[in-house]
Amino acid sequence: MDIKDNENNILKLIKHSSTRERGYALLVNKYSQMVYWQVRRMVISHEDTDDLVQEIFIKVFENIEGFHNESKLSTWIYRIAYNHTINYLKSKANKISKNNSSFEQEMFENLKSDALFDGGEIELKLQKAILTLPIKQRAVFQMRYYDELSFSQIAEITKTTEGALKASYHIASKKIEELMLNEDFLQQN
Repeated sequence: MDIKDNENNILKLIKHSSTRERGYALLVNKYSQMVYWQVRRMVISHEDTDDLVQEIFIKVFENIEGFHNESKLSTWIYRIAYNHTINYLKSKANKISKNNSSFEQEMFENLKSDALFDGGEIELKLQKAILTLPIKQRAVFQMRYYDELSFSQIAEITKTTEGALKASYHIASKKIEELMLNEDFLQQN
């Protein structure tokens, strides 16, 4: 059974009242880890990620009737997660910048103190470099680098052209490479 058949079976279960609960359970089981890691890489905090994942699946449940198989179900869920996470990060950044603090620096400090983070100094430096990217560019970089999504998949999720995504990814990669080669970057505030 291929992915599309599996997605169609989940959708069929959700559309019938007698099997809806089972369909939702299968949907959450199938996509919760994907959504968790997509969000976690963007927001860093495990607690914030858990809250956002719950909110994202509520949005998925509330809007599932509007899904018409124009894309894969996973892409549609990814798009909801992407948009919800971007909105959350923009809102949080605005609140923190009003307090004359750096949102990215706060996120990096959260990462350094995160008991669940098990990366070494190089991974910490990479994460700090990624946090210097604008929010949408960071999302594109992470979808391509960590999730290994194609530019066409990312284009469908972000509603951006492949050309623009390739340029954005290239710029992000170059910036990260420069920062990784900077010996003092990890010590800078």
